[in-house]
Amino acid sequence: MDHFIDTSARVGEGTKVGRYSVIEKDARIGKGCIIGNNVTIHPGTRIGDSVRIDDNTVIGKHPMKAAISATTKEQQLPPARIGDNCLIGTSVVIYAGATLGKKILVADLSTIRENVTVGDLTIVGRGVAIENFCKVGSRCKLETNVYITAYSELGDNCFIAPCVATSNDNYMARSEERFKHFKGVTVKKGGRIGLNATILPGKVIGEDSQVAAGAVVTEDTPSKKIVLGMPAKVWRDVPEDQLLENQ
Repeated sequence: MDHFIDTSARVGEGTKVGRYSVIEKDARIGKGCIIGNNVTIHPGTRIGDSVRIDDNTVIGKHPMKAAISATTKEQQLPPARIGDNCLIGTSVVIYAGATLGKKILVADLSTIRENVTVGDLTIVGRGVAIENFCKVGSRCKLETNVYITAYSELGDNCFIAPCVATSNDNYMARSEERFKHFKGVTVKKGGRIGLNATILPGKVIGEDSQVAAGAVVTEDTPSKKIVLGMPAKVWRDVPEDQLLENQ
């Protein structure tokens, strides 16, 4: 046998485990899963039925706390949970304390940190990073190289284009005052953010609002409006045929 499954772990009927993979103490894996080569599943992890996990992925990793970290906390974390019918790509890292719903795709090289929830049918694209203490709704699309900063929240049906960057610290790691003001971004239901846009700390993207490519959002955006520019300003209404209610 060229993989390791702890005697206390449980692996469902029809699940296949690749070469050099490790399934640690008290892990639970459902029926009909495909576990690739060199996968590590940490203690207590819960994985549903018909989940595919590709080579070199790590599920249930515990975070490292840097001596000067402002957001990573020393804490006891619950096991990572992966819902039924999820697809997890190559070299993905999903931390302990993360909870993924059903039919989620997490593409290659992505990271989902502790204390994160991701809703059903969401796509987490290649190289996406979702930092700790975030909530991502259902049916969202986070495209390649999106960065979702800690303490952010995305509603259902949000679209985040490639290379969007978000921030949670207006003080840029200077002065003790910053610890009172950490706040990620909020994207309300149906909000859309275009290619390479930047959203500053604490800003709210309104319901069905649209942020144009390359915009820098320094103020909250109104619902159902398109904003563009640096800094972003309201340009016009989102066209009626583009509103979520008309899809």
